[in-house]
Amino acid sequence: MATPALSLRHVSAFAADVRESLTKTGQRELPSKYLYDEVGSALFEAICVLPEYGLTRADARLLEKYAGEIVSKLPSPVQVAELGSGSGKKTRWILEALSRRQKTYYYPIEISPFALAACEKELGHIDMVSIVGYEQPYLEGLRTVAETFLREMREILQPGDALLLGTDLEKDVELQMLAYDDPAGVTAAFNLNLLARINRELGADFDLRCFRHEALWNFAERRIEMHLRSTRRQTVHVPAASLRVMLDEDETIWTESSHKYQAEEVPEMAARTGFRCEGQWIDAEWPFAQNLLIGISDS
Repeated sequence: MATPALSLRHVSAFAADVRESLTKTGQRELPSKYLYDEVGSALFEAICVLPEYGLTRADARLLEKYAGEIVSKLPSPVQVAELGSGSGKKTRWILEALSRRQKTYYYPIEISPFALAACEKELGHIDMVSIVGYEQPYLEGLRTVAETFLREMREILQPGDALLLGTDLEKDVELQMLAYDDPAGVTAAFNLNLLARINRELGADFDLRCFRHEALWNFAERRIEMHLRSTRRQTVHVPAASLRVMLDEDETIWTESSHKYQAEEVPEMAARTGFRCEGQWIDAEWPFAQNLLIGISDS
């Protein structure tokens, strides 16, 4: 359980982020990291098993099939850190392959304490694997472009360190859109829960009935954007952020982006950011790639 000091610090940071994002000129935003409270994490786990959301299953199929091959390309000893681990289910294949040759330390890094608890439960009984979780954001603010993300990662890693990077590949737009706007409305509930969380934790008065979840394909940026659209002109008060916001009818709040890539782009991005692509594995059912990138010497 969080201490009062930690709770106050969390509320203060949350309120500051909400204030800054909702008062941006032009497009209002909310940070996507706040989607993952206890309710949001549970809803995301439900999204991952929806028939329309093929990403997670493709990711898992590749790791199950190629974990041994991926691990064989890594020199011992290996320590594993995962950015945004979720429940850690798909990582089991890599950890089990490693555990057959060495004792392994696994460091899941998650913004959500509930996801870390699920990760410990899911993976805590694998022989030769010790789990040390970190509850914190990763590479804050680097969600916009993969190349910036890779360059920042390379500054942290040493030459020879490996990064296993999953990338969702471009596909039929209608198929992509269904993954972010499912007919059952689970993704809509996940997105709207962000407003409900602001109500719960910051004392806001968002009326969820006056917002509609939307997934939009941005052709220029090749990304799916999740938005919350105001269905009428309304004023929202967020007391903890000392904020009152007037939203116009049809105005949106941008909450998350999911970029899509072409397979051949990944090795090119790797080369430009200090990595070499040691291997690439692509799922046959849902275009998705696992890419093993190795940090190269700066000299």
